Amino acid sequence: MYNFEYEAPSTVADAVAALAVEDAQVLAGGQTLIPTMKQRLAMPSKLVSLGGIVEIQGVEVVDGAVSVGAATSHATVAAEAGAYPALADLASHIGDPAVRNRGTIGGSLANNDPSADYPAAALGSAAVITTNTREIAADDFFQGLFETALNEGEIITGVKFPIPEVAQYQKFVQPASRFALVGVFVAKYANGVRVAVTGASESGVFRWGAAEAALNASFSADALAGLTVDPANMIADLHGSKEYRAHLVAVMTKRAVAAAV
Repeated sequence: MYNFEYEAPSTVADAVAALAVEDAQVLAGGQTLIPTMKQRLAMPSKLVSLGGIVEIQGVEVVDGAVSVGAATSHATVAAEAGAYPALADLASHIGDPAVRNRGTIGGSLANNDPSADYPAAALGSAAVITTNTREIAADDFFQGLFETALNEGEIITGVKFPIPEVAQYQKFVQPASRFALVGVFVAKYANGVRVAVTGASESGVFRWGAAEAALNASFSADALAGLTVDPANMIADLHGSKEYRAHLVAVMTKRAVAAAV
């Protein structure tokens, strides 16, 4: 490690002010940032911790949506988001107990790891990401590998997940990291079905339009028969080829729909 400043504000306004320093960076749960700092892959001059800001913690149901504060841990989402069972179940299978007790939903979304679980839940649920300055639809928030619509110094304060008629998340776990080798979140709303895929694409989380169209016509696993995704843009690494991940997308989508039905 190396020397840096540390500040733990008690309000969002104070956190925004603290981030005005050059090379200052937000510290949420630290599950990604701290390891990268140890490897000198990130070297912020100042860490601004959000852990003590009570106003962005907690889970509540408001106007048919589960509203989650950005500084809420995965373990808390798992325990308190029962009004949206698929979201609570997803949170309960992130990483291991240590990660679930320290990691936060806001940190996960802001980092936008291509294999993270929450981006699939947000995109699959047509969630709205709230920041200190605006609201951003999930369809506009995720913009590529580790890229989001957040501006410099902008802080996620919460996420609103509209509660669907039914939903399921299925992931094929990479056993060492507990990240999704491929994860698929399927949610059925009165205005249509959404299918979001994580862990598979070189461009990060994405919606599978062909599957959505098929499921809008008939919400059943059989409706997905013969559907495939183009492997060209899939991730290829030591855990699986492009073709393998493309195959898993179809398999996990069918499993999610079957479980939801």
